Amino acid sequence: MLKEYRTIRELVGPLMLVDHVSGVGYNELVEIREQSGAVRRGKVLEVSGDSALVQLFESSHGLQMDSSTARFLGRSIELSVSMDMLGRVFDGMGNPKDGGPAVIPEKRMDINGTPLNPTARDYPSEFIQTGISVIDGLNTLVRGQKLPVFSGSGLPHAQLATQIARQSRVLGQDSKFAVVFAAIGITFEEADYFISDFRRTGAIERAVLFINLANDPAVERISTPRMALTAAEYLAYEKDMHVLVILTDLTNYAEALREVSAARKEVPGRRGYPGYLYTDLASIYERAGRIIGREGSITQIPILTMPEDDKTHPIPDLTGYITEGQIILSRELHRKGVTPPIDAMPSLSRLKDKGIGEGKTRKDHAATMNQLFAAYSRGKDAKELAVILGEASLTDMDKKYAAFADAFEKEYVSQGYQTDRSIEQTLDLGWKLLGMLPRTELKRIRDDMLDEFLPGTGEGEA
Repeated sequence: MLKEYRTIRELVGPLMLVDHVSGVGYNELVEIREQSGAVRRGKVLEVSGDSALVQLFESSHGLQMDSSTARFLGRSIELSVSMDMLGRVFDGMGNPKDGGPAVIPEKRMDINGTPLNPTARDYPSEFIQTGISVIDGLNTLVRGQKLPVFSGSGLPHAQLATQIARQSRVLGQDSKFAVVFAAIGITFEEADYFISDFRRTGAIERAVLFINLANDPAVERISTPRMALTAAEYLAYEKDMHVLVILTDLTNYAEALREVSAARKEVPGRRGYPGYLYTDLASIYERAGRIIGREGSITQIPILTMPEDDKTHPIPDLTGYITEGQIILSRELHRKGVTPPIDAMPSLSRLKDKGIGEGKTRKDHAATMNQLFAAYSRGKDAKELAVILGEASLTDMDKKYAAFADAFEKEYVSQGYQTDRSIEQTLDLGWKLLGMLPRTELKRIRDDMLDEFLPGTGEGEA
């Protein structure tokens, strides 16, 4: 029989102090029962002596300390999981949000997960096709990788997120692919956009959605990504599925951490964020990966908005240390009407070489990727020079590179949010654009590949 405590002593915002407790553990679930019979829930943040600091999952407004009781449940937050989760929409605490019935659980899983033994991890090595050329061709996503998207306020990361969720697949294994989508601290309009898009395109049939709205409690924002990752772990490691987890927006998650940290009167770190922000983010990102001997995998795409477009802000800065690269959205490309406005130059996938080549994508992938990067970089330099000194200062070759950079942005990067390109279409488009340059300029590609793939006589011939 669980003990009930009538020793609630202090109430500050979402925090509550309960005295004279025994046998209580960190992260344990708490039920607070009011005199009216209403029940609120929380979790133990800290235990000091015989006092427990409890964090409520909702507002403490109207809670009467003297007439309420606290009951510690002896377990942490759990998610009911089963294959029936696919096609469903849940809130940040795992409750159905689509009007459907509660999930009949096959099992219940602790949302904090179990740390993976580093020796049990398998190296990411398989290509995931997103249908987006600038990602597939230049910053390839690999199964088991964590590849964040760095965005800015007002940039179309929501459209990019739904496009990736809708189009992504592991080639040859479509039937075993699932998407777990967690939206953290978003507006009602954004939530409606995500749910409507998933339903309209049919992508919801292979997806599990967790939606946390901006007016939901800050504490719920902290549990939302963990709910999503727990569902992903069940699908990946229990049901052998390849799972893509998209988390948007991790900045709202970090803001909730800061809010709770301030309520606890903790000593702030950089820009007021708690000193354990790095560790906390790592506890989310490191739940991606593959396990030796298991068929399933978890690949993560966390999306975060950089305050004031600042890459050195603590959230993107620390994320960059933990993850394997970044996809960066450009405000300049967005103003030009490029969709999606992914800036190829600072974007990076550190594992791209592991997921491309013969047997995975195509044998010419690595060579064309390096050549496209080099040509686009030189083209951008030529365009900047023309702005300063005028087009008359450019050599004929510089003008060709400048034209290449324009065509690259217009045709390769700007494909819209509804176009789903296969990796073959992306590679062929790259060769078409390289055909704008003389063959003698394509120094990063072997002659035998040029003979096989470069378009025939025309503008590209030297």
